[in-house]
Amino acid sequence: MARRRRTADPRRDTERWFLAHGLAYFVPDERAAVRSALRARHLVPLVVLVLVGTAALGGLLGWVSQQVSAAPALWASSLLVIGVLYAATALHAGPILTFGLRRTVTSVPLLVGSAMRALPLLLLFVGFLFINAEAWQMSASLSFATHWLVVLMLLGIGVVFQLVRLPEEVDLVDDAVDEAFLRRTCRGTPMADTQERFAADPQVDAPSLARVTGLERWNLVLVLLVIQLVQVLALMVAVFVFLLVFGSIIMNQETQLSWTGLAQTQHVPHLGSVSAELVKVSLFLAGFSGLYFIVSAVTDETYRAQFFSVVTRELEQAVGVRAVYRALRAQEEDPAHPEQHPPG
Repeated sequence: MARRRRTADPRRDTERWFLAHGLAYFVPDERAAVRSALRARHLVPLVVLVLVGTAALGGLLGWVSQQVSAAPALWASSLLVIGVLYAATALHAGPILTFGLRRTVTSVPLLVGSAMRALPLLLLFVGFLFINAEAWQMSASLSFATHWLVVLMLLGIGVVFQLVRLPEEVDLVDDAVDEAFLRRTCRGTPMADTQERFAADPQVDAPSLARVTGLERWNLVLVLLVIQLVQVLALMVAVFVFLLVFGSIIMNQETQLSWTGLAQTQHVPHLGSVSAELVKVSLFLAGFSGLYFIVSAVTDETYRAQFFSVVTRELEQAVGVRAVYRALRAQEEDPAHPEQHPPG
């Protein structure tokens, strides 16, 4: 990514720096637009329209397909897609999602190391269920819509786990901010010169403005959530592909017919060794693998220490730059007492 050329306005340069680092809600104009989009007069009509539309479409799909699970699966998928699109547009979360994805790509070594710690026990668990007639019977009796709904439910549970844990990690970053913290975190950013100037001015108390709350706090949480969810999805895809390959090698048609109790199996077009029943079992177990990895990420101290050792520097830098940026805005609005009127 090309580095943006700095101008003579450190405030504008810092706002561009915020956007480039996935900190859209640190920019006052962006934050104001998000608050407007979250107001009831804007949000309620959209929610009603989406719920009515997805309910009608889901009911029609369930009636046409004669599968009761098709309706809730479509509802959940539609709400997820619409929610992400609304967040990326009206809620200005596009920079957050982009930065989280880009940051995940640069964290591939961490992802591989985390997967290597989680995979041995995970493969034992998944392998036990995969080579099990009951698992095949259950999967064969359920539709693809039901399997997809179960995967979404498992991911939803994992997101709840993360949303409970990640805010605690974010809150630790701004607990001990002083001048040394600001000097270290602002180095190499558009706020470096401003921080040095404020450090020599006894009227400016930038460290007192370091506390991150509201939408800005959720900005940091969302960045961490996106990074970890991409890691989970990558692991799920890896497990899904592994089970498909593994199953296509060891599970012949006679075994699948015996375990599923079906008269015949349905095969994926152009992949004669991959049956629809194998895809169902693999999808079901990949979903459980994703939940297992999320729980492991929340409870495994080794993983958490390694993960947050990588991202803590970026979190601290965001907090430090924001504190000096707020002090600069306060000074511009009230030069006599910049520390007493921090802007929202």
